[in-house]
Amino acid sequence: MALKFCSLSSGSSGNCQYIETRKTRVIIDAGFSGKRVEELLSSMEVDPSTIDAILVTHEHIDHTRGVGVLSRRYNIPIYANSGTWMGMEKGIGKIREGNIKVFTTESFFELGDLTVYPLGIFHDAQDPVGYIFYYKNKKVSVVTDTGWVNDNMMDKIKGSHLYLIESNHDVKMLKEGSYPWPLKQRILSTRGHLSNDDCGRILGQILGGSGEVVILGHLSKDNNRPDLAFNTVRANLESLGLDTKKDIALNLSHRDCRTDIFHLSV
Repeated sequence: MALKFCSLSSGSSGNCQYIETRKTRVIIDAGFSGKRVEELLSSMEVDPSTIDAILVTHEHIDHTRGVGVLSRRYNIPIYANSGTWMGMEKGIGKIREGNIKVFTTESFFELGDLTVYPLGIFHDAQDPVGYIFYYKNKKVSVVTDTGWVNDNMMDKIKGSHLYLIESNHDVKMLKEGSYPWPLKQRILSTRGHLSNDDCGRILGQILGGSGEVVILGHLSKDNNRPDLAFNTVRANLESLGLDTKKDIALNLSHRDCRTDIFHLSV
């Protein structure tokens, strides 16, 4: 028996993650067309009609584009806090009343045999969250689209067996790039996105070197490169004495295709 996790895609063009237990199948966000999410699920031989819930992190279109379509097409409940519901309500279209599920940020709830903790994060959205999942003896944390990770967040996600964490941009590339200055300021702010250096620093404080799986997520197409993100985080961790081949498993997510399926034995 295993807890399964896959990043179906992660980036500014769309985000969707998948988690599966023996009894429960969930996607986190659906930032692509319904057809594209169906294709991504099909690549894992997962029928979209077997999805038990869509969990939404925040209302931005690269996280919600296909949420309404999939809910209507397959009668899937949508879980989000009240702020996110207000932010995405018009964009996702009419949802069956029974599929509107409202949770409270920083309060546990049960979803089949999964325990879910919506973690408050820092982003320019109504009430954005990351998610921490518990299944038997395993813990998975999904934290992207946050400009800051404070001590409370680090305490909450610490001890996870798998992390999907944002490594959005290289600061030098962003500052020297073509984005207008107000957008650069937004990305660099505490309500923007984590840089490669931020990601490496945070991981250095929470990893125990006990074989944790780390997936770097939400890499910018314009202000980052996969090799740069990977090498920056790896160098930071290795400077702290962590071996990224033996002590942890460091991986990259992709903007246009899924990762391998990660199996966490329980």
